Amino acid sequence: MAIEHHTVVVIGGSQAGLSASWCLKQRGIDHVVFEKDRVATNWLNQRWDAFCLVTPNWQCTLPGFSYDREFAGTDPDGFMLRDEIIAYIQAYRARFDPPLREQCGVRSVKRQGSAYAVETDEGSCTADFVIVATGGYHRPKIPRSGGQLPADILQLHSSTYRNARQTGDGTVLVIGTGQSGCQIAEDLHLEGKKVHLAVGSAPRAPRNYRGRDVTSWLVDMGHYALTVDDHPQREGVRRKANHYMTGRDGGREIDLRRFASEGMALHGRLKDISGAKIGFEDNLAANLDNADATSARIKNEIDKWIAEHGIDAPVEAPYVPVWTPNETPLAIDLEQENIRTVVWATGFSTDYGWLDVPALDDSGYPDHWRGVSKRAPNLYFLGLPWLWTWGSGRFSGVGQDAAYIVASIAEGRSGLERRIA
Repeated sequence: MAIEHHTVVVIGGSQAGLSASWCLKQRGIDHVVFEKDRVATNWLNQRWDAFCLVTPNWQCTLPGFSYDREFAGTDPDGFMLRDEIIAYIQAYRARFDPPLREQCGVRSVKRQGSAYAVETDEGSCTADFVIVATGGYHRPKIPRSGGQLPADILQLHSSTYRNARQTGDGTVLVIGTGQSGCQIAEDLHLEGKKVHLAVGSAPRAPRNYRGRDVTSWLVDMGHYALTVDDHPQREGVRRKANHYMTGRDGGREIDLRRFASEGMALHGRLKDISGAKIGFEDNLAANLDNADATSARIKNEIDKWIAEHGIDAPVEAPYVPVWTPNETPLAIDLEQENIRTVVWATGFSTDYGWLDVPALDDSGYPDHWRGVSKRAPNLYFLGLPWLWTWGSGRFSGVGQDAAYIVASIAEGRSGLERRIA
């Protein structure tokens, strides 16, 4: 029996894979999309109940399916909640009916002559080109020190946290202050839970400034169009933590100092765990100051932009800290603080163990330029944060990346056909 062959195999059927499929379909390129679960499953299973976007809905511009036009969304300046995000992706799938095979995971990808052999849950196929659109958040990352916690402590990763009811009657320790950690800490705080928060070095950003959502200013200023090649940190920007803010209740910035003034206990970065004893680094004040400095820098850039372009915008008073650390303890006892739950907001690691192709660098990260593999011919990556621009891992930029990759495939396919002829 002949093995099924496709010009392109797309691995991953969420927003990145669907964007690639739309672009391929527009060019009439034969392809198939393999999705190990269901469309938008990760949005359902790895996000908490009150999760929402941190960028405005008007930035949701998947290829051929913008929020306001094709999706007919009515709140472009709002922030879609988890279930609305799922509905948006599912509606996109229904819009153009991609050649999608759900609940069909890819077990391996190997080079086979000038093509690729792809082993799936349903059997084997071959492809001339492969697009890996699985994103960069594969495996929840929990420090080994978590194994030192007492057995009766409930441990949740940000991907398994749903709501405050999960945490019972006790106090909660949240470790990590990227976007997820800060938003989960706020969610618990708003539900009346006593929260301890281990504060890391993630920067914060204002939500609104001088009459507009900051995202609008940054788009006008070209920040979302800035490429990795043009960024001062070059590829190092991919390792930076995202600025924390929230789209909750119409959008607001997150000020950890305000949480502290309302009773949340803040600590420095997690240092060590020894049973019920939790140690923290002595860097809380520095981490808060640095986060505030980043927010101030963004505001200063906006001020400069407004002045240079003669824009009429309201003036805002400078930020004044509402709370400062004063002899914050460098260690706490879980029993004394009645902490019964620890939430690890410590991110994810990548897992390309199924990719049996020399396409990764020494750290296990895809070695690529603008999604085109530097090491493996006709192999592409899509949906990674900062794949090319700030918007690459978001609804705002993944379509641009997909269009570039598919254009590269179209060019490569023409060359392949000429060689065969």
